[in-house]
Parts: sequence; structure tokens; C-alpha cells
Amino acid sequence: MNKKVKISAIVLLGMLAITSCGKKDTTTTDASEINQTEDESQAEAVSNELVIEGNDQMQFNKKELRATAGQPITLTLKHVGQIPKEAMGHNLVILQEGTDEAAFAAKAITAKETDYIPASEKASIVAHTKLLGGGEEDTIQFTIDKKGTYNFLCTFPGHVAMMKGVLIVE
Repeated sequence: MNKKVKISAIVLLGMLAITSCGKKDTTTTDASEINQTEDESQAEAVSNELVIEGNDQMQFNKKELRATAGQPITLTLKHVGQIPKEAMGHNLVILQEGTDEAAFAAKAITAKETDYIPASEKASIVAHTKLLGGGEEDTIQFTIDKKGTYNFLCTFPGHVAMMKGVLIVE
């Protein structure tokens, strides 16, 4: 065996020895910790204090929100991006059940003067935030008395394809 092969083998064995040594982390989780975590996530799942973020990649960070019927809902939309609203504006519009989302979005595209909230479709809207640019946020309050599933979307042109979800009122 030549000298280079021997040195390479020794270095390789040394590296293997170093990486295989050390304390193994064998943490365990007991059942009470798991149950506590599940209880916390369920408690957060249905809340009338809702926060959702929109970013510069045309995405909401949540596709589903949950609230309790008949109680005031506080919804905060945060635009966590940096692009101004003229180029990457976000809003959140909650539609009445049964509203044709595509038809609504088509009308919204033409409503630039009202921040893409079509005046002709006010009866189809449960609530909406204002149009936001990067770094801005808006909080709205409203109540939905009827249990059901309400679609929400961003009406800035082209955003509805990726920025939509459902508000489930229980």
C-alpha cells in the first residue's frame, strides 16, 4: 500500500471515530406532555382573535381560520413583506356563503379606485380589511351569527389564485 492511501485511510477512520463518538440524545416525551400540547393546539384552533399574514410571495400563512358563531371576531391581517401596495397589495375579504368566488374576483380586478373591493358586490361581503403594503397591518371586527364555511381571499389582481382560504364558524 502506498503512503497516500494509508494516510487517506487513517484520516477517514479518524473522522468516522470522531463523528460516531459523543452522547446520544435519548429524550423521551411522556403522555402528559403530549396531551398538554394537543390541548393547547385545540384551544388555539377555535378563537375569535384571528391573525393572518400575507407576504411578498403572494401567500397567506394560513388557509383555514376558525371562530365561534355569535361572538365578535377580531381579525388582524399583517403584510409581512416589504413591497408597497401598488405592486404587492394584500387585503382579506370574507365572502358570504354561496358567493361565486371567481365571479367576485373578476369584478374586484376592475375596482382599483376602491382598493379592489367592488361596490356592486357589497351584499356578497361579510367583512374586509383595507389594502395593505409591506410592513402594514389592519384589524377589523365583525360578528357572524350563522355557523358555516366562509371563503376568504385577497382581491388584488392575480392574487386570488394563491391567496385564499376558509373561515369555519362553529
